[in-house]
Amino acid sequence: MDALEALTTRRSSPRLSAPAPTHEQIDIIVQSALRAADHALLRPSRFLLLQDQALTRLGELFLAADIADGVELTPAQREKILNKPLRAPTIIVAIAALQEHPKVPTIEQEYSAAAAVQCMSLAAYAQGLGSMWRTGSKAYHEIVRSGLGVQLNEKIIGFLYLGTPCGPLKGLVEHDVNDYLSLWETD
Repeated sequence: MDALEALTTRRSSPRLSAPAPTHEQIDIIVQSALRAADHALLRPSRFLLLQDQALTRLGELFLAADIADGVELTPAQREKILNKPLRAPTIIVAIAALQEHPKVPTIEQEYSAAAAVQCMSLAAYAQGLGSMWRTGSKAYHEIVRSGLGVQLNEKIIGFLYLGTPCGPLKGLVEHDVNDYLSLWETD
């Protein structure tokens, strides 16, 4: 698949299964992340690879966060929370590692880390893999952050679920560029 095809046809895959991406595929995915736009070449991203037991542990962190918040959960709700990370055989946790810099505000560093996630999603798709970028309240919860070793100067940008797409991809929605692009004219 060429780059333009990947850019114009990529879509999320909410249903993912084994096999997981190979080590070679993961390497390409992370290499693509390191090509994201990055003011001053700060490389304000770092990534955690979660597979196997690490996925189970992430589910435990998700549940611990809800319990700490006093959320009352039925056994079925607890099980659902524990199983959320098991919706894919691999998750990459994307983290913005924010640095003080005289010319690069932290918001630009967060944007760069987000661009890295998009690059990873495109690289996965170009290799025939499926991906789903998820965040949600757990990305910001201190129990999850602490459990994953996220430092005070860091933010979780997202959980990129990776695997083999199950079933057909959603239809490709065509967009009219003119609905989003306008010519700015000066006086």
